[in-house]
Amino acid sequence: MGSLEGRLALVTGASRGIGYATARALAREGAHVIAVARTIGGLEELDDAIKKETGQSATLVPMDLTDMPAIDRLGGAINDRWGKLDILVANAGALGTISPVAHVEAKVFDEVIDINIKSTWRLIRSVEPLLLKSDAGRALVLSSSVAHTARAFWGPYAASKAALEVLVRVWAEEQEKTALKVNSVDPGGTRTAMRARAFPGEDPATLPKPADVAEKLIRLCSPELDVTGKLFKVREDRFVDYRLPE
Repeated sequence: MGSLEGRLALVTGASRGIGYATARALAREGAHVIAVARTIGGLEELDDAIKKETGQSATLVPMDLTDMPAIDRLGGAINDRWGKLDILVANAGALGTISPVAHVEAKVFDEVIDINIKSTWRLIRSVEPLLLKSDAGRALVLSSSVAHTARAFWGPYAASKAALEVLVRVWAEEQEKTALKVNSVDPGGTRTAMRARAFPGEDPATLPKPADVAEKLIRLCSPELDVTGKLFKVREDRFVDYRLPE
């Protein structure tokens, strides 16, 4: 029996990369996975992999996270079918373009903000009541090191991830007296399609695979986890308390 047997997990951006690997890892530990992504083919491949590894099926939700009303409906659908949610892995994200701030097209900036910030807020609003119905709700929100480094040419992505981390910290503070534990995750450089677009000259063989990241995230989904409001750095395998002193 896996460490997450009987738990219900929602994973966004589950058709590839870290989301795909995390969904598979959650399923191997016994969780039933609700997989959200735009790419239907990727979701079907995920379901095939989960069936092969566990004999169980995932619940596939083909959805564009810029469709805010659809995110609202998702929480209601989960409530009607299961009545609660144990794990949220908010992994979906948009890179945008790597270019000077003043050269970023408005539609690109809007897409990055919509997917990285607005859709995550909408998702939190939609599923928070379900996570609070769990005996040990766990929420992981994927961030990036650029949220702290203000790297040149990464304006929209860096700004969105910085804002996202603050949003997650606020959410964690609000839930401090509940059983819900909320943390951000910095996976570090990982062998994904997004990373390849951002660093086209990089040798992917030098980077950890998404499955390597996923195995560490499983621990953060455990009912035994007693950490909230922090940033988990996968490469360092540790939590960072980045709250500023009063």
